[in-house]
Amino acid sequence: MNDIFRKPAEFEKHERTWMIWPHRADLYEHRLAPMQAEYVNIVSAISQFEPVNVLAHPDHVEAARNALGNKAHVIPMVVDDFWMRDSGPTFLAGAGGQQAGINWKFTAWGGKHAPWDQDDLIAPRVLALEKAQIHESWLVCEGGSFTFDGEGTLIITETSILNPNRNPGVNKALVESELMAMLHLEKVVWLPGDPMDKETDGHVDGMCSFVRPGVVLFETNPNSADPHARILKQNLKCLQSQTDAKGRKFEVILLPEAVEAEVTSSIFCRSYINFYIANGGVVVPGYGIESDKTAVAIIAAAYPNRKVVQVQVNAIAAGGGAIHCITQEQPASVIE
Repeated sequence: MNDIFRKPAEFEKHERTWMIWPHRADLYEHRLAPMQAEYVNIVSAISQFEPVNVLAHPDHVEAARNALGNKAHVIPMVVDDFWMRDSGPTFLAGAGGQQAGINWKFTAWGGKHAPWDQDDLIAPRVLALEKAQIHESWLVCEGGSFTFDGEGTLIITETSILNPNRNPGVNKALVESELMAMLHLEKVVWLPGDPMDKETDGHVDGMCSFVRPGVVLFETNPNSADPHARILKQNLKCLQSQTDAKGRKFEVILLPEAVEAEVTSSIFCRSYINFYIANGGVVVPGYGIESDKTAVAIIAAAYPNRKVVQVQVNAIAAGGGAIHCITQEQPASVIE
């Protein structure tokens, strides 16, 4: 890979946001209409801060344009699903305004939802639209599986990327070597992950997010009787035992998850951590419960120079993800 490129952190300046219009009635059935309504609200929130490009299956371009109006630029593209964080490219920024992106292998979280062949082609297609270099990786890896600080430190979970449904027979050392080569990392921080997560197998974006280098928001569960509380505690203990690429211990800001949310599916995402950082803003999941206010207050304190906007996500959350899962940032093109 060309050494002039780097992976900016999500909290650095963006060129735009990329998303995909949800259309799979075969998969989401009665939830599709409310998912689309929530989706429009999310696009509206993000578009306050930066431009939004929305990919839409050619059969659903008109519906997407009618629903989104001037909130987004809709681009026809054959797609399978709408989880842009995981199927889209990981953008890189370079000197002189050059752009590139990583084309990871995508297999729908270990073959969970067929078909996924068109989603595996989204990254190179988007990069071609942007006339960006395509950096090919052999690794099955989703964008939601890691969080990056912009200074060489990446946090990732073992239950996801080392899962035999993703990269069978591949050990940690080989995975780490590929991650470091593709993203120009200095250090990979491994967390054990979440074996209870049956959709993403424990993506880090439901657990942990960098606020700035050395500082992370980390999800907690105050209900000690909940097995998930113990899983989060184990991951937090693991993080606190490690240092970043600069030798710093992690400063941790605790963010309780939406434990009182009405869980309407076996893969329901109740994570407030699954927010999206935009230029000057943070778009945060809401679940229509009292702890929504607490989450906004904690996130607003962590990002004092950004406007926090909360959007209800109960229908989307029933599909296994929230706002971070359906967004992908394209960084500003000039490397700093």
